[in-house]
Amino acid sequence: MMFLFNDSTQPINNKLTFIGENTMSITMYQASIPVFIRMLDNLSSILGKVAAHAEARKIDQTVFINARLAADMYPLSKQVQIATDMVKGCAARLAGIDVPSYEDNETTFAELQARIAKTSAFLQSVSPEQIDGSEEKAISLRTPSRELSLLGQPYLLNFVLPNFYFHITTTYAILRHNGVDLGKIDFIGGL
Repeated sequence: MMFLFNDSTQPINNKLTFIGENTMSITMYQASIPVFIRMLDNLSSILGKVAAHAEARKIDQTVFINARLAADMYPLSKQVQIATDMVKGCAARLAGIDVPSYEDNETTFAELQARIAKTSAFLQSVSPEQIDGSEEKAISLRTPSRELSLLGQPYLLNFVLPNFYFHITTTYAILRHNGVDLGKIDFIGGL
């Protein structure tokens, strides 16, 4: 999808004008693995900042690891676990390989960092050839509330990416709410 603008970057006739669809293609690999790795790197940097923050202020790290925005929300540790589960599951399902299983028992920043590193290493082991062409692949998975059956592209774009970003955003929000000096650039990373 592309919109036509005049030189002043205003829509022509104050309307957005379609001039075609899919003017740029992106592969399933490009839309997944590099995005996942980049955001996991950003998440790792954020956790590094909170660890330094806790140490400098003599705050027990469990205060942050168990922090949540509301009583009925998961704590920070679970937010990181779900974020990593989303992307390792996605990569494995799209590639047609077994989903790595983690114990979900992290209670320290070091353990959460190790989980992120382990997930990143797994993602780096998945090749473009394993992921590309999975747009129409049948994906089935069980969530806590239901069984899902999706095709590969909607699974990636409409389920995994929104969930992944939600849990990373929630991690960021928990930390900001608890006074950690983070900014938007920590979330999006350097460009």
